[in-house]
Formats: sequence, structure tokens, C-alpha cells
Amino acid sequence: MFRSHLIRAAAALPAVLLAGYCVAQEAPDWDSASSSIAASTPLGSGPQPAVMEAAPGLATHTIYHPVDLARAGRLPVVVWGNGACWNAGNAFRWFLSDIASYGYLVVAVGPIVKRRLPLEPHSMIPLQPTTGMPPPGQLPPAESRSVQLVEAIDWAVAENGRKESPFYGRLDTAAVAVMGQSCGGAQALEASADPRVRTTVLWNSGLFPEPTTMGGGKALSRADLRQLHGPTAFFSGDEEDMAHLNAKANYALVDHVPVIWAYERGVLHSGTYGERYGGEFGGVAVGWLNWQLKGDRRAARMFVGSDCGLCVNPRWVVQSKKLH
Repeated sequence: MFRSHLIRAAAALPAVLLAGYCVAQEAPDWDSASSSIAASTPLGSGPQPAVMEAAPGLATHTIYHPVDLARAGRLPVVVWGNGACWNAGNAFRWFLSDIASYGYLVVAVGPIVKRRLPLEPHSMIPLQPTTGMPPPGQLPPAESRSVQLVEAIDWAVAENGRKESPFYGRLDTAAVAVMGQSCGGAQALEASADPRVRTTVLWNSGLFPEPTTMGGGKALSRADLRQLHGPTAFFSGDEEDMAHLNAKANYALVDHVPVIWAYERGVLHSGTYGERYGGEFGGVAVGWLNWQLKGDRRAARMFVGSDCGLCVNPRWVVQSKKLH
């Protein structure tokens, strides 16, 4: 698998916002292979497979973490917003479990949904030509809110300091990433204004030039890219990914923080999240987080330099600024 190749290669080295509702046919399948596996079953290709469970005291979210917290060391925190702004924390289970299995606490927006969400009706919603959004009053019934990403950070910080918590003293709350896919990427961008955020990753996502409201937050435009204050990544599919052009345009506008835009040839808006271990996107996510939140310079070689791991892989196209 290319995903495994990325991790092995890194170890060997020397040191959209696009109306997610309009692509419901490509949105995550809540009834995918991972949904038939018990939540308590550890998943992930990392050294410590991870379990999925409801967040204690935070019924609006789902968490992923290594099974043996005592052996996992201090866990950086990754908060996640779902594509189409769905309020379902198990929608990206393969992908998020794999990240957690490399030593992270992942807090995903939404509870564990035990049935397939009715995605199909939303594929027929006509979009407004100026914003690409559904008309007012025609948003999905299971829409999440941008503020839930900040609530996830608040919860993790509180749990790290609560003596009765299984996460007491086990979290690195100075190492926080916000990430999201499509609509969830816009939510992640809005949450990135929080000073506790160290890095931001938008997957198959990018802001429209016109102010657009997603996920119950404020209207965001490309001017809001200025609020980014840490290294930022845009990862997408190729020209057939409807977020491709927005990701490209957003990357071009970001010049005040280290930033990368990389896309995989032959990948659509749905990415590889539903593949075992999150597919190739899973490996890229682990590499970026290991570098940005754990300071792993070997992982950095996946992204830095003209001969970086992604740069020399013919399946990927990479542009970056200020990365070193």
C-alpha cells in the first residue's frame, strides 16, 4: 500500500469549502465496512491501535485514542470537522482511527451514528449559483456547528486537568491541530482563530471568494485566511475534485505562514478516507501531524525540499511556501 510506503519512507530518511451537500453521492458512507466493526475493536496501522467511543461528558462528540493510554505517552490533540458538516463522529472512522493509532487523541464532531444517514435526498438540492450553497432552509437535518471544534479543544484541556479523567495529565494541550474535510474544512479554518491551535489542515476544501456561512458559524471569505497563525496544509484530489480550484486559490493567497498544497492524481472529492486505514490520505495525515505536533524531522522529509517524499511520488503534485 502507498500509505504504508509513505510511513516507511519517512522513517528511513536521514533526518471547501465546496458545498458538501451537492456531492452527497461522494460523501462518507456511514454504512461502510468500518461501521460493521464494533466500536470497541481497535483499528489503525500504528503501533497502538485505537478505539472509538463517545466522549465522556461530551455527548456531542466522538473520540479516538490508543487502547493502552498508560503506554501511549502524552497525546497531542486533533479535532475534526466532517465533510458536508454532518454531525456524525464515526463518519471518518478508518481515517481517524489510523491517526489515533500513532499516538493522538482525536476528537470528532458529532456522536456515533448507528444507522446510515439519509444522504441521497441532499444530492438533489439545487445550489445557489453565486455561493454554491443550498438555499436557506434546505440544509441537512444533521448539520454540525463550527463552534463544536472549539468545544472539542475546551473539553480536551479540561479532561487533561481533571483528576478523575482517564486522560488526566496524558494530553499535550500545547500541541493542537484542527482539521476537516470539505465543509468541515471551513469549520476548521474558522476554529483556527483560537490561539491554542498550532496547525490547520483543510482536506478537499477551500473558501469561496464570496462570504459564505457554513456550520452555523460566521460568513467566511478568503480574507479570513489571514487569521491562520500556524503552518497550514491543503490536501485535495485532482482537477475532478470540486474543491481543487478553491484549494489552489486559497493556497495562493496564504503568504504569511508556512503552507503547502498537495493533491493526489486520480482522487476525487471523496478522498481515500473510507479505505482501510484511511488510504493514502491517512499516511499523509500521520506524516504532517508527526512533524507539526511531535517535531519529527524524519516525517518532515515527506513535505520539505524538492526531493520530498510526496514531491518525488508521481501520484502527487506539490507546491509549498515557507516550509523548512
